[in-house]
Amino acid sequence: MSKIDVVRAAMVEAMKAKDKARKDALSMLLSALKNAQIDKREELTEDEENGIVKKEIRQTQETYDSAPADREDIRREAAGRIAVYKEFAPEDMGVEQIKEVILGVLAELGIEEPTNGDKGKIMKVLMPKVKGKADGKLVNETLAGMMKK
Repeated sequence: MSKIDVVRAAMVEAMKAKDKARKDALSMLLSALKNAQIDKREELTEDEENGIVKKEIRQTQETYDSAPADREDIRREAAGRIAVYKEFAPEDMGVEQIKEVILGVLAELGIEEPTNGDKGKIMKVLMPKVKGKADGKLVNETLAGMMKK
């Protein structure tokens, strides 16, 4: 069952429960998923669907962060949408899981003690392996922590 079908079913449930805020959030997510599928002109892969959900979370988080403090209505709506979107997002990798992937990449590249000079080469191989599964900022911080000065 594709994520589009899952989100559509959840939206129908929200409509039956007369939960307008949840229905609106699911409607926006469903629209983003459908638009991506139309643009691609074929079914989306699970990774692509997850990427779209994460993108929607990031964009809504930016809306929340940029809303003025006195606009509690915007912040409340954004926080509610983020909570709904997170139900459909895959669990992100933790620091330990990221370290395991980094160690695998280092072994693959034959680098025993990574330096800042190796960072670009490492990231080029590392990011495709964690794309959609881990926060890029956390990956970067974890790698930086493993670097030898």
